[in-house]
Amino acid sequence: MATLRHTAGVPTYVFVHAHPDDEGTLTCGSMAQAVARGDKVVLVFATSGEHGELPDDLAPGETLADRRRAEATSAAALIGVSAVHWLGYRDSGMTGWEQNADPDCLARAPLDEAAGRLAAILDAEDADILVGYDWHGNYGHPDHVAVHHLVRRARELAAKRPRLFEATMNRDQMRRLYQAARAAGAEDDFDPDSPLDDGNPLGTPEAELHLRVDVSDHVALRRGVIASHASQAKDTQGFLMLPDEAFLAMFGAEHYVEPDAGPGLREGWFTDPLA
Repeated sequence: MATLRHTAGVPTYVFVHAHPDDEGTLTCGSMAQAVARGDKVVLVFATSGEHGELPDDLAPGETLADRRRAEATSAAALIGVSAVHWLGYRDSGMTGWEQNADPDCLARAPLDEAAGRLAAILDAEDADILVGYDWHGNYGHPDHVAVHHLVRRARELAAKRPRLFEATMNRDQMRRLYQAARAAGAEDDFDPDSPLDDGNPLGTPEAELHLRVDVSDHVALRRGVIASHASQAKDTQGFLMLPDEAFLAMFGAEHYVEPDAGPGLREGWFTDPLA
């Protein structure tokens, strides 16, 4: 995407995601809120999601990576981001897959090489706020864990050190939603305390979080962003089928770890003073 013009002096946010569609479930509300504030938002994907779900309607010569890049471009336009960048690595697949051994996959990329690619983007975009993932990438996918490390290293390599946040899910909130759904008779078998891809439960305990961003004004847009990634039907349809009330409860707020902040969860925005 071409970079749009922005008023001088506005902050620039760079959101880094492992695969196309990750922005829809983790940070697109915050991205939309930043755009609404008149700020500049840049989206970076580390891979093209080559090992996602393969749709049955690919055109002759079209690859899954082609489709997912096109879907990501459409989603980014819906959010209103200024530019989309690709680090150029291949999807590593889930933990234990044979694709983990691909020499071109993100999980096998030398850290300084991958971080250097991102640092060059941070410098070119003059990033003020940098958003990556928590220590286990929210659910342990090798590419998400790699994003955690490369984002931290890129921050060190950048000419200007941006303020760092790490996107995650509020495990305690997800537990409350799960328990309420079960109490209401829903047959939901997703327990956020169960082990996920790396053996750890989902996200981060509430006591270890620093920032909660209210993005309830952008839940309709979020549905559109998730729907933009239509090729990944198994991942998207469950979210899109949620009633409005349940969708708002799940996606009306986004949570972040800020490594430089003191303890305590605050409701606010990325540019608020450090606690």
